[in-house]
Amino acid sequence: MSFLTPEELAALMPAEMLPHTTPIPTQIVSSDEYIPAPQSEKQRQVEARLLDMSDELGKKQGLSRRAFFQSAAGMAAAFVAMNDTFGTIFDVTKAEASTPAMAQERANALKDQFIMDMHTHFLRDDTRIQTFVRQREAVGKAGWNPALIDKPQTIEDLKWNNYFKEVFLDSDTKIALISSAPSDVPQDWFLTNEMTIAARERVNKEAGSKRMMAHAIFTPGQPGWLEHLEHALAMKPDSIKGYTIGDNTNKDKSQYPWRMDDEKVTYKAYELAVKHGIKNICVHKGLFPSSIEQKFPQFTAYSDVRDVGKAAKDWPQLNFVIYHSAYRHAGGGTAADGWKEFQETGRISWTSDLAEIPEKFGVSNVYGDVGQLFAQSVVAEPRLGAALMGILVKGLGADHICWGTDAIWTGSPQWQIEALRRLEIPEDMQKKYGFSPVGPAEGPVKTAIFSGNNMRLYGLQKRTDRGDRFAAMKEDYLKNGAARSNLRYGYVRKPADVA
Repeated sequence: MSFLTPEELAALMPAEMLPHTTPIPTQIVSSDEYIPAPQSEKQRQVEARLLDMSDELGKKQGLSRRAFFQSAAGMAAAFVAMNDTFGTIFDVTKAEASTPAMAQERANALKDQFIMDMHTHFLRDDTRIQTFVRQREAVGKAGWNPALIDKPQTIEDLKWNNYFKEVFLDSDTKIALISSAPSDVPQDWFLTNEMTIAARERVNKEAGSKRMMAHAIFTPGQPGWLEHLEHALAMKPDSIKGYTIGDNTNKDKSQYPWRMDDEKVTYKAYELAVKHGIKNICVHKGLFPSSIEQKFPQFTAYSDVRDVGKAAKDWPQLNFVIYHSAYRHAGGGTAADGWKEFQETGRISWTSDLAEIPEKFGVSNVYGDVGQLFAQSVVAEPRLGAALMGILVKGLGADHICWGTDAIWTGSPQWQIEALRRLEIPEDMQKKYGFSPVGPAEGPVKTAIFSGNNMRLYGLQKRTDRGDRFAAMKEDYLKNGAARSNLRYGYVRKPADVA
């Protein structure tokens, strides 16, 4: 099964099959719901610069290219290459990349930082979404990767075991929220509500502490949706999440889009949430560029944020967390589109609209999740990533921005964590647009984003991860030579020599 046409799939290959496992992606990675943008000229420059640095510095350090990329020095080198190409955006020096002890010292100093990633995914064991498997087999048959010839491929990388490694061992994430995506086709839910709750219970039992939280998905308008929500709420999820577009996975089949401010339909979900003590309503918005709008123009009004303000004003006892911060240009668009818009107007659709809601509606219960913002902006146009952070901090406030990565599509979330730790809004942008600096990795702004805001939203009074079984497992993992894979698990455009 695939959500792309055969012609679209022919232009793609699995991101796992890229020849270079760089610490950060050097081109956009997508799920199989949309076409990723091709690698830009500047991304090619970053990749070439990073390969040169790995050969130069890795050789001096006695490391293969792959081993260098898996090291703290290799991660630093990635951001040096970004700065060399795009201008200084990230707090890093070549000394850190060339001095393993310096790089490792910094990594060790930050590894205990409390990070709550409240936007992660893995796929159910009986998933029908087998497109990644077919693509891997096709790469082998084409002879581009001989290791895959006649070798059965699986989708296990997108399931629980690899998710655990990538999130809890290969990144500094301490608590993750497992999310899902609904569909009008029952088999195409990433995970059912029962599965997400079961995953949460299993993980926390194995850890001996609270390491995972879980959404329950709600689907206003679908037949029997209120009964399904009532059943899900009885399982005590940590929050609920919905997709106003309806079926985001199969947009061509979506029959039940909905608005957040629909008093006759959606408000019934809020009533049930309040009844069951749920305060956080998470809503997928954005990821709807012009290329998608041309195919599905009927869903534009459901994908932007025109319905957020009234809902927030009518329900002050609830918190509305807008996933992806409504950033429009991902999901089939390009970072170039977002950057061009910002340069011309000083705005970014629909993130700027979201950031203006608190002032326009006099509310303080609207939050922005940054899932996909870093994955879709920083690797292609880091100044766009800086602009997005500037807009959100200026409008929503640093205390209303929530960390999420949408892992594991783009692999371990560690590179996104490092991107925020090192990111600073350039001074020229601060002066021109009135943006505030976001400060050091453990400063008040980034601490609030990484964990403080999510702790407050989810009623977590103190850290729950120290000294548990997962902490012991990670300590052993690091002692025995941790090997971050640097793999990504979505799609990329094929290189020209493979097309």
